Amino acid sequence: MSNWAGRTAAEIAAAVREKRVTPREVVADHLARIARFDGRVGAFRRVRGESALDEAGALADRADLDRLPLAGVPVAVKDNLAVRGESTRNGSAATPDRPAERDHVTVARLRAAGAVVVGLTNVPELCVFGTTDGVHGTARNPWDVSRTAGGSSGGSAAAVAAGMVPIALGNDGMGSLRIPAANCGLVTLKPGLGTVPADIGNGDWFGMAENGPLATTVEDARLMFDVLADRHGAPEPRPAAGSVALSLRSPLPGVAVSRPYADAARAAGALLARAGHEVRPAEPPYPWWLGTTALAHWTAGTALDAEGLDPRRLSRRTRVHAAVGRRWVRSVRSSDRRERLRALLAPFFAEHDILLTPALARRGPAAAPWHRRGWLRNLLSNAYTPMTPPWNLTGWPAMSVPFGTLPGGVPSAVQLVGRPGSEAALLEVAGRLEALRPWRRTAPLD
Repeated sequence: MSNWAGRTAAEIAAAVREKRVTPREVVADHLARIARFDGRVGAFRRVRGESALDEAGALADRADLDRLPLAGVPVAVKDNLAVRGESTRNGSAATPDRPAERDHVTVARLRAAGAVVVGLTNVPELCVFGTTDGVHGTARNPWDVSRTAGGSSGGSAAAVAAGMVPIALGNDGMGSLRIPAANCGLVTLKPGLGTVPADIGNGDWFGMAENGPLATTVEDARLMFDVLADRHGAPEPRPAAGSVALSLRSPLPGVAVSRPYADAARAAGALLARAGHEVRPAEPPYPWWLGTTALAHWTAGTALDAEGLDPRRLSRRTRVHAAVGRRWVRSVRSSDRRERLRALLAPFFAEHDILLTPALARRGPAAAPWHRRGWLRNLLSNAYTPMTPPWNLTGWPAMSVPFGTLPGGVPSAVQLVGRPGSEAALLEVAGRLEALRPWRRTAPLD
């Protein structure tokens, strides 16, 4: 008997459509892997065992099973998006423990496409920080369980990297898809503004947060993105190879990029150049005020998400983060700095189709009870992620793609960024990197 855990979403969906395996068998295999490994990894806050099996059984009776793009594919959902019948805890003890009446629109689209939700994944409280730990558990990097999976979509990334699901749903307000994907050796795409329905938290962090896929292959990331964007079946665009700008500099002053991540970006650029892309060093004109603008939006978004919650049930780091942000809410709402940032960067992307950078400045910190530590210490621990925030502020699409390994064998990664509407072009370049330098898809937990 075949074990379907560890297969790609595309492989599973094809087998289910052709009735070589039933959705229930696929889900059962993945639930067994969750039971075996999640005690070490900590990906899930809630596993929907019997419910997922029942839903998989009902899926087999759908008349359109042979046309579903995600037929029978198990999927994990980040625990800040509503799943019908389940509570949405957002990593906190302060959130209500009551079942959602309906699915978030992205969850509904996944289910309509044939996916089966097997569980909700761990996040840091209110999805604030780049480490996933808190009252509901700690998500660890399956490649090195002494390290964090990253955040805030850390549980979703850990579930995919451990082979417990082939794809997972997460979101990204300051890098929350790209950071854990880079840590855990996954492909992810933060779509551009308005491409996939957001509706995350109290105002999507002023429109910076986007929902997107986590996957082990570019094909799976594209497949899930097409479902989330309601584009499945649409004619596939054929983007040109285009020019690539290689930048190794951190957008935030005072934060240096470590040599392994810089080397990965440099090597990826050389590989693309040999494949026919025009690749040349070029530095985006990041403004001096980028860091303070990012901090203001980040903390003010948390202040809004914390409204109505009992502060006594929030961790100290979250309370301080929200308190800092309350001072910024009014100015963030009236600020024109995001428009100014777009205007500064638009000429750069008129000259270059794709920006290639390191995905992180250095590897993720230890898997530790960061939620019990002070705010400043948490803030400094997040300094490993300077490459991601600019593209939430602009609202432009960006990807994290595995490329090479760090000392010790943990995956490294690069970031690809494009102008609005360039998701297909980014996926094309990511696919080229995957073809030229394939990566091991899941961590060796066995």
